[in-house]
Amino acid sequence: MTDTSDTRPADSEVQAPHQSRLHRLMRYLPLIAPVLLWAVPCWALLYAGQHWPLPVTLGGTALFVLGLVVMPLAMGRGHGRRQKDRAAIVGDTLLGASWVLFTWSVLLGVLLRLVLTLAGVGESQDRARIVTWAVLGTTAALLAWGYAEARRVPRVRRLDVQLPRLGAGLDGLRVVLITDTHYGPLDRTRWSARVCETVNTLEADLVCHTGDIADGTAERRRAQAAPLATVQATRARVYVTGNHEYYSEAQGWVDLMDELGWEPLRNRHLLLERGGDTLVVAGVDDVTAEASGLAGHRAHLAGALNGADPDLPVLLLAHQPKFVDRAAADGIDLQLSGHTHGGQIWPFHHLVRLDQPALAGLSHHGTRTLLYTSRGTGFWGPPFRVFAPSEITLLVLRSPHLPTTP
Repeated sequence: MTDTSDTRPADSEVQAPHQSRLHRLMRYLPLIAPVLLWAVPCWALLYAGQHWPLPVTLGGTALFVLGLVVMPLAMGRGHGRRQKDRAAIVGDTLLGASWVLFTWSVLLGVLLRLVLTLAGVGESQDRARIVTWAVLGTTAALLAWGYAEARRVPRVRRLDVQLPRLGAGLDGLRVVLITDTHYGPLDRTRWSARVCETVNTLEADLVCHTGDIADGTAERRRAQAAPLATVQATRARVYVTGNHEYYSEAQGWVDLMDELGWEPLRNRHLLLERGGDTLVVAGVDDVTAEASGLAGHRAHLAGALNGADPDLPVLLLAHQPKFVDRAAADGIDLQLSGHTHGGQIWPFHHLVRLDQPALAGLSHHGTRTLLYTSRGTGFWGPPFRVFAPSEITLLVLRSPHLPTTP
């Protein structure tokens, strides 16, 4: 367990210039990124000393230019106003493939070339061509493996979490977390059913979904979400909104989850009692909710805890890990989040860390608050997971207090 409570500067004035520069950079990223993703590999594989025959150079260049043109057009048609699933699949796949190709063109283009030079292997052209084939082979292998990782039913990650304020009667409470299912353009109805079957083998007392159910409206993705109705829990099934719900008529998802038998914890809580002890299970809307303009949608922790005994331990559902700053200030015992996907395609996690205080796993914040960040159950956009495996999480809550004997 890592302590991340001291990772941010206390002085907000110190943060402001850094955040301002970051925001300016992010504004231009959609224009710069596609060019870099395709131009860098094109140069590294075709023009960095390989001296390929002219037809190879021209043909390869044409493919890179085609990718640069098609990818943003397909993504715009797929995720824009028209919401064409086939276009989204093409655009998302090209985005994932270009990211992997870009990453390994840079890494192998520098490191492998340096190793070959130091080892005295071949002439300059030979080394350049070895790098090209190594990049293409590595990219193909990682994309095949990453696709299989993204499409499989996640492995179950089990861990015990001790909460100092948890009463002995609640010791051993089994909490299952799924999140970021992202039902979308690639039909995942069978996958969804198998995920729910796996959850049902875990004998959960409480099952939580911390948002980003789907990309698309509840009406469009209803068939993929329908298996969630089969999830079993002895006490409750609870859900909070993620940021992607607010791209796709969030209230429709709240209503559908309610229809499927899940309790949407929209800035409210319920009490879970066992063995004479009580746990407050609270939830808040995603931090992007208020900007959506939907009436009543916002992240409101005070509202979520309104009426709860402050001496009781609190389990909080909040989609984004960065909500933990507010949770820690309020003395929340455990926050469950998703959103990060663990980076999904390495090394994207470095960019995720710019926005979130935790990437995956259990971390400690403030004097009392624990945060568990799931790598997510599904995937967003590119159908690949590279060095960021998906998960279904089983958290067994532990009390430090021994049960009293009569």
